[in-house]
Amino acid sequence: MEQTHAAELATRYLRLGGRRLSKVDDNHVTTRIWESEPPEAEAFWKEYIEPLDESHQREVMTLLPSISEIYGARCPSAL
Repeated sequence: MEQTHAAELATRYLRLGGRRLSKVDDNHVTTRIWESEPPEAEAFWKEYIEPLDESHQREVMTLLPSISEIYGARCPSAL
């Protein structure tokens, strides 16, 4: 099965060691990062994901692991 462009970008970013987590709150999607990520992942994000329009960025972000999947109600900033 063929991946969408957003899925390909998210998969490649994660394979490069990207550590951003998605946060969905009232249909507003953002990312959070508490740990530094490898330079390759950071460069990939800046080159391929940041330039996307808001709708396409959102699509990529929703394919990243989510804060609630990883931490549940316990967010790292509260630890």
